Amino acid sequence: MSDAAQPTAAEVRAAAEAVKTALDRHLAAVERRLGEDDPAVYEAFNQLAAAAEEYDELLYDRYDEVTPFEIPGTEGALPPYAGPEEPNALSVLIRRDYAVVEPQRLLAQAQRVEAADDEGRDGAGADTSATVHGAVGILFGEFEPDEIASRHKEFGLEEGDSTLWVTASDEPADPGEWLETPFEAIDPQQVVCRFDVSAVFDDEIDAEVEDDDLDSALDEDEAEAEVEEEDLEPLDVDR
Repeated sequence: MSDAAQPTAAEVRAAAEAVKTALDRHLAAVERRLGEDDPAVYEAFNQLAAAAEEYDELLYDRYDEVTPFEIPGTEGALPPYAGPEEPNALSVLIRRDYAVVEPQRLLAQAQRVEAADDEGRDGAGADTSATVHGAVGILFGEFEPDEIASRHKEFGLEEGDSTLWVTASDEPADPGEWLETPFEAIDPQQVVCRFDVSAVFDDEIDAEVEDDDLDSALDEDEAEAEVEEEDLEPLDVDR
């Protein structure tokens, strides 16, 4: 960056003051928290993250210095909620990923459903359950998504990541309005809350536990070493 494009000392100072203000707002939102997923806390968190990032950039550009802290989870985060305070309609968007780990089990379950439906009709439609994609169509047509989620192992599936978003709007959509493209018109600023499930989170927890176990093991080794050193100290014997 050229000297002419560098931020001024006053701009850096103003960014620092913005961080202080955002910290106060975040603490106030946490103190007034209404439930685990209070949107006010989420918005204050994002504002604090943005202010800290701006200050960090200006500080580096002006003084070639960085801050000692990092706020996680800001990349790809939703923008602050800007929807109606009293929404008249809600939309729930759910995505659940599965891996097909036992195709034969999936096919067998679909064939049972198909056999029951075709009883008395000479097995009509039996070819549908002969393919994995056909079996998937049969099972998801027969069972609710929540039931499949709770019984996924019975269907030869393995759970992957999942997410649930709740969006708010002033008016309900007209019948059939969004059926052709159900996910294209989602405004991130209308999202009231979201809930994510991923093995990534479990891996992070496991890593923390392993680190704690390693620290405990090291502490125990150090304690044992200290005891051994004490055992080796010379005895004070009167001759």
